Amino acid sequence: MFTPYRQLFQTPGGLRFSIAGFVARMPISMDSLALIFIVVHATKSYTLAGSLAAVASVVVTIALPFWSRAADRIGQRRTLFISMPLRTFFMVVFIVLVTKEAPRWTWFVSIILAEACIVNTGSLVRRRWLWALGENRRLINTAYSYEALMDEVVFILGPVIATACATSIAPAAGLVVGLVFMLIGTTFFGLQTKTEPPPHPRNIAEPHPPVMRNRAVQAVVLPAIFLGGFFSAVGIVVVGYMQSHHALARTGLMLAIWAAGSATAAATNGIIVWRLNHAKRFLIFFFALTVLSIPLIFVTNLLFLGVALFINGLAIAPLIVSAYGVAETAVPPAQITETLAWVIAGMPLGGAVASSATGWVIDNYGAQKGFLVPFGALCCGLAMSLPYFRTWNRLRSAS
Repeated sequence: MFTPYRQLFQTPGGLRFSIAGFVARMPISMDSLALIFIVVHATKSYTLAGSLAAVASVVVTIALPFWSRAADRIGQRRTLFISMPLRTFFMVVFIVLVTKEAPRWTWFVSIILAEACIVNTGSLVRRRWLWALGENRRLINTAYSYEALMDEVVFILGPVIATACATSIAPAAGLVVGLVFMLIGTTFFGLQTKTEPPPHPRNIAEPHPPVMRNRAVQAVVLPAIFLGGFFSAVGIVVVGYMQSHHALARTGLMLAIWAAGSATAAATNGIIVWRLNHAKRFLIFFFALTVLSIPLIFVTNLLFLGVALFINGLAIAPLIVSAYGVAETAVPPAQITETLAWVIAGMPLGGAVASSATGWVIDNYGAQKGFLVPFGALCCGLAMSLPYFRTWNRLRSAS
């Protein structure tokens, strides 16, 4: 039953670069939560914390495709070794400014500069798998599912680590530990040059059209904006809900349960030989995630919340895997890394709006009402698919 995974792990160098990439992307599940902890501790305001997270998310949306395009053109190693020191420096500046209670406008400036230097390591890892596996589409689906599983392990461990650091050591400790993970992971990932895909310098004679002019990529990226709003909103609401129930220290555990549901689905997805193509699965799982978000609105206690989050998570990983599959097959090799980054680049943009809205709802109406925000975000995402009806029809009909 696990033959596809056994074959995948036999790929030369595959497991090594995947593990390094796993460590490097630990901060993606820690930084947002850690930022909320440090800002709420300093100001007691979820609105300000949400606003900072929103600004950071907008910057990430712009930065991810930029650095991924650079990775396509100049190589992954050079890109990482340029961006990594810059991000470390500016994040340290942000931490110092918040802990020293500097003027709040400086908090915004420093977090903008820090997030402007972020690289989507997940897209770099997936690009390496594509390069290593060639035309073996079945193992590529397994690789995407495996990396989705690794993402969920990140989201299981990350919130627990960030919460433990912020509540047991210091409010800033979650951000500091995230930086340590990033430095270790990206260094070892960048040093593995044998598995690095060759760069594709810009071809002035035969330039490729911009990625976002591709209708298939648009059809995935625009709904994914609202998917990002869903993720951000759930994270913030869970923090508020746990605090209202005097269980803030168990916030990371609750978010880990959510990720565990997605991890279970990811592991299963990697061994299934799908008869449905990526486009059909994307639409099915997006609708399923929306339906499975309804129970969150009616949560009445922590047990109910944990069960609802686990069940909700079962639709997440297959949805993300399908999104990558649809987008990646729609572009030439010279644009794959950038395209993979675009799939999730829009998510922070949706998270920006949802973070502010969720913080405002929690501050004014309580955490229980906050669960309406992530559900509303998914409904908007489904609506965003409607203008691409013909595109989805074409994609669904493809073999």
